[in-house]
Amino acid sequence: MFLSFYSISFSQGNNNLFDFDYAQFGYDSTTNYIEIYYSINQSALMVKQQDTSKYVEGKLIISIKDSTTEVGIVDKQWMLKYPVYGKLSTGEENLVGVLNFVLPGGVYKCNVSLIDQFNEKNVKTIVEILHIKPFEKDQLALSDVQLASRMLPNSSNTSSIFYKNTFEVTPIPTLVFGQNIPVVFYYYEVYEKKADNINSKLKLKCEVINSKGKVYYTNNRLISKGTATRAEVGSVPIVKYPTDSYFLSVTLIDSAESIGRTSIKKFFVYNPGIKVTDTSGTQESVVLGSNFGILSNEECDDIFAKSKYIATRNEIDQYSRLGNVQAKRNYLYGFWKKHAEGTEDQQGVSYKEYMQRVQESDERYGSLKKAGWKTDRGRVLMIYGEPSEIERYANSMDTKPYEIWHYNDLQGGVTFDFADLYGIGDYLLLNSTARGEYQDANWQNRITIQ
Repeated sequence: MFLSFYSISFSQGNNNLFDFDYAQFGYDSTTNYIEIYYSINQSALMVKQQDTSKYVEGKLIISIKDSTTEVGIVDKQWMLKYPVYGKLSTGEENLVGVLNFVLPGGVYKCNVSLIDQFNEKNVKTIVEILHIKPFEKDQLALSDVQLASRMLPNSSNTSSIFYKNTFEVTPIPTLVFGQNIPVVFYYYEVYEKKADNINSKLKLKCEVINSKGKVYYTNNRLISKGTATRAEVGSVPIVKYPTDSYFLSVTLIDSAESIGRTSIKKFFVYNPGIKVTDTSGTQESVVLGSNFGILSNEECDDIFAKSKYIATRNEIDQYSRLGNVQAKRNYLYGFWKKHAEGTEDQQGVSYKEYMQRVQESDERYGSLKKAGWKTDRGRVLMIYGEPSEIERYANSMDTKPYEIWHYNDLQGGVTFDFADLYGIGDYLLLNSTARGEYQDANWQNRITIQ
C-alpha cells in the first residue's frame, strides 16, 4: 500500500474538511484492488506563518478492520504539510490523493479521519463499510465505476499517481460537477471468461438518469469478446444538466449466454443557472431512477428470493403472479419502500442495509453446498441484524459445537440457539425465545453426546 498526493484547483465551493470515495477492481481470485480517493479542502485548515512562508498541516488517519472479528488490517497515519501561496478562498485548491491496497474477500469497516494540526477541534471522520467480493476467474464481470474530473488517454506519464492502463484518471471524491467541472469522465474495467466464439459481441450500455427517472444520456456500443481484462472509459458533458442527483449506469450484456452485469455510480450536478423543467415524475420513472430500475428479470427474482424472510404470505403470493420485468421492478420498489418504514411487528430495514446483511451472511456462513443467506444463522442475521452478543462453545467431550446469540434490545431481550449437529459447519437453529421463531425447551438434549 502506498500514499500519494496531487494538487488540483477547483473554484467550486467546498466547505467540508475533506471528501472520500473509493472503487474496487479485480486483482486475483481471492482479493480485489482497492483505490481510496480523498480531497482535502485547504481553505478549511488553519494557515500557519513561518518566517516569510505560509502553510497548512493536517494528520490523515486510516484504519480498516474486519467487521466480524475486529482484527485490524490497516492502521496508518500521515502528516501532511502543504505550502499556501496568496490567500485561500473556499474550495480554491483541494489536495486530491489516492490510497492503493489489496484486500481479501470480506466485509470491512473503514475509518478515514483528518485532523487540523493547528486546530485539533477541526476534525472530520468518514466511516464506510467495504464489501469486498473478488471477481471470479473466467466469469463475466464489471468493476466499480470511477468518476473523474480529468481524463488523459494514451498517457506516457507512467509515474503519475493516477496512471493506469495507459490513462491518467484524476478522481473527484466530492462527486460534484457543474459549471467549472462541466464533463463527467468515467473509468471501469470489464472482466471476461475465455470466449468460445471470439467473433461474438458483448453489448455495453451507458445511461445517465436523474433522481426522478428521466434519462439524460444513452450510449450503446458493441465490443468483441476474447480479452480477459480491458479498461473502458467515456465522458458525459453535463453543462446543461439542472441541479440534481444523477446515476451513471453501465450495463454489460452477453446476449449469447443471457448474462447481464450492471455497475452504478451516483453523482451530483450543481448548475444554478439551468432551469429545472421536470419537477415531478411518474411512479414508473421514479422506479427507473432507483436501484431497481435497471434490474433484469433474473436479478429481480434473486432479490425477492432473498427478501422472503421479511415478506408476508400475501406479498409472496403477489410477487409470484407478476408477469413481466417492469412489474417486478415496480413491486420491489414499493416492497422495500414499505419495509424501510417498518410495522408494529417488524422493525424497519432499508434495502441497502438488508442486502449488506445478505452479503455478510454469504461471506460468514456460506459453503460450497449452500449459500450463507440460506443457512439458519444467515436468516437470523438478515432479519434481525447483528446480535448484541454471541456465546461460542467449541466441540467438547460432552457437547457438539453450539452458539447462543443474544439480542438485548429485541422484544425485551431474546436468544437464538444454534448447533452444528452433523459436524459440517452448518449450524441449525434449535431454539429461540423470539416471537414467531422455532422453540424447543429441550434443545440441549440434541447437542449432548451420549
